Amino acid sequence: MINTIFSHTIAPAAVVRGEGAWTASLDRISALCIRPLLLGRSAATAVHRDAMHCDLRAAGLDPLVGLLEFDCCEQDLQRLEIQSSTCDAVIAAGGGKVLDAGKLLADRLGVACITVPLSASTCAGWTALSNLYTPLGAFQEDVVLDRCPDLLLFDHAFVRQAPARTLASGIADALAKWYEASVSSGDSPDGLVQQAVQMARVLRDQLMIDSVEALQNSSGEAWVRVAEACALTAGVMGGLGGARCRTVAAHAVHNGLTQLEACHSSLHGEKVGFGILVQLRLEERLGANRLAAQAHRQLLPLLQSLGLPVCLEDFGLAEASLRELQQVCAFACRDGSDLHHLPFPVTPGALLEALVGAAELSPAAP
Repeated sequence: MINTIFSHTIAPAAVVRGEGAWTASLDRISALCIRPLLLGRSAATAVHRDAMHCDLRAAGLDPLVGLLEFDCCEQDLQRLEIQSSTCDAVIAAGGGKVLDAGKLLADRLGVACITVPLSASTCAGWTALSNLYTPLGAFQEDVVLDRCPDLLLFDHAFVRQAPARTLASGIADALAKWYEASVSSGDSPDGLVQQAVQMARVLRDQLMIDSVEALQNSSGEAWVRVAEACALTAGVMGGLGGARCRTVAAHAVHNGLTQLEACHSSLHGEKVGFGILVQLRLEERLGANRLAAQAHRQLLPLLQSLGLPVCLEDFGLAEASLRELQQVCAFACRDGSDLHHLPFPVTPGALLEALVGAAELSPAAP
């Protein structure tokens, strides 16, 4: 037997969750830093960040304030790296791109990282990974970090105030864990990978059961289960399974769609959820996988009931030119793309066909 060493960056050093998690954790923050950078972007979350800034000062800290001008991009990061040279921690408070920027900035500065998700739209507050974008919002690359955050604070009071659309987006992003990991890692002999894949299946089942109720009632237990599944549990798969629990076509489609300006107003998970439908269509047509057709028929109505986009028209691409759609497919199929973790080759032409027919229902098997 050949022994191989694998390194796993599984989880934040500490996670505090529940109503009032932020206030209850001020002593933990004080133990990590004295002069943190409080990083954010959206005007919609400014009221939370202002309150957090006051709380930090009341706790005896001397916080700096940092604002992103764009998505997580090199231009912002370089500016903030210079402005924040005296800070001893980064507290990233916001959605996925703010959390990604905060993790990457803390990594570069060599300081503690604290993530405070203000929505449940992604699991970015958990992971040791950041996505880099251009200033215009087009995806560029993934950046693997040395560690997960030192502290993740998932305060239900903050997250409940986020638009329901962000939770629906988080549900789609979390659902992709199963549809992608089961394809890329389902045959792995590694026990941890196998367990991560099965956790993704359980996560999918939970979301199938609770998602509609969660969106209808943000004060119920279903909301708690779904919000924590999207922002917390979904991060476990990549940590436990490592690089072998890979993203596949769903995230590759997301990356391709970000190349079009018309899609920049769509949330990350909205594009990923559509990408799941595209991936299942590819598995059905190119992989001769009848189970993919069944999964597609099961997933499509759920995404529709959550108000998620399921076709190009839903992204405002009804009048998109053939050249624009070819640009999406060329980027998604570029060398090194996650799409190539599918167990069969995919050409840009085949992907274009799947994009156009993503919402078409295949006939049920006899």
